[in-house]
Amino acid sequence: MITLKSEWELDKMRKAGKIVADVIMMLKDLIVPGITTMELDEKVEAFIRHQGAIPSEKGYCVPGIPTPFPASICASINDEVVHGIPSRDRILQTGDIISIDVMACFEGYHGDAAFTYPVGEVSSEKQRLMDVTRESLEKGISKAKSGNTVGDVGHIIENFVASAGFGIVRDYTGHGLGKKLHEPPQVPNFGRPGRGVTLKSGMTIAIEPMVMTGDEKVVTGPDGWVVLTADGSDAAHFEKTVLITDDGVEILTPWE
Repeated sequence: MITLKSEWELDKMRKAGKIVADVIMMLKDLIVPGITTMELDEKVEAFIRHQGAIPSEKGYCVPGIPTPFPASICASINDEVVHGIPSRDRILQTGDIISIDVMACFEGYHGDAAFTYPVGEVSSEKQRLMDVTRESLEKGISKAKSGNTVGDVGHIIENFVASAGFGIVRDYTGHGLGKKLHEPPQVPNFGRPGRGVTLKSGMTIAIEPMVMTGDEKVVTGPDGWVVLTADGSDAAHFEKTVLITDDGVEILTPWE
């Protein structure tokens, strides 16, 4: 069931979202060649807990995956699309791109955002991939307003990405969130105008295009969590949580 959030609930979601946005900005200075993804995870968890919140991802369970997610961030490098597990063995190298998905829960309500970072200097193709993915998110947000549909949001994202010559991840979508990390409705990054759930003031959704330079097929890694491009092409992921209002949206995870 889709829930419209009360002002009391939104106050908690704004606080959760601010914590997530602060993490996204903090990581810009931390992501450098030579750091491990586990070091990033430890720093993020310490920051989230210091703010009086808890990392939503840690211990998160999904039907069909035997083990809970063991970390506080998803850290996905190059051809990893989402759900990469941090490790002391994953050392960032110059030229990598890394997508970090961060979720925090403050007094029972969640915030969710993602950002793809360059590690040192990256190739022009990787930079263009990040630029297109980030712009596709902003185009999706521009259609997220009361009276529009999730199809309107997905359609503009899909068309923009396709016009750039890139592929959209179709197996994973954006979503509603609030007391639960994943709530209805699903918010695909593709669709047809006017189709799907109609957006209403008070709804809170995460919009999160995942884009790849190659074919749109994805596969799951042996740990059951990490999702990779099937052809080994690079992927990028940007995400914001938004509140639907009568006039448009309020960004609940205001990273810049």
